[in-house]
Amino acid sequence: MADLSGAVWRKSTRSDNGGASCVEVAKNLPGIVGVRDSKDRPGPVLTFEPDAWRAFVDGIKAGELDLPR
Repeated sequence: MADLSGAVWRKSTRSDNGGASCVEVAKNLPGIVGVRDSKDRPGPVLTFEPDAWRAFVDGIKAGELDLPR
C-alpha cells in the first residue's frame, strides 16, 4: 500500500454538478499518482504509475474514451 500521508489533493477542473461529482488527484508523491472521490476522502484511493496516468489523461484529451453518439 502506498504512503499517501503527504499527498496534496486538487479537484479536477472537469468535475460536474457544482462539485457534487468530483475527482481529486495527487501528483506530488514520488512514483505514484493518487486518485480519489472527494465525497469519500477517507475511502479508497486508486494509485497509478505516472506514465500510466499520463497515458490515461492523454487518451481522454484525444477523445479515445468518448462514448459513441
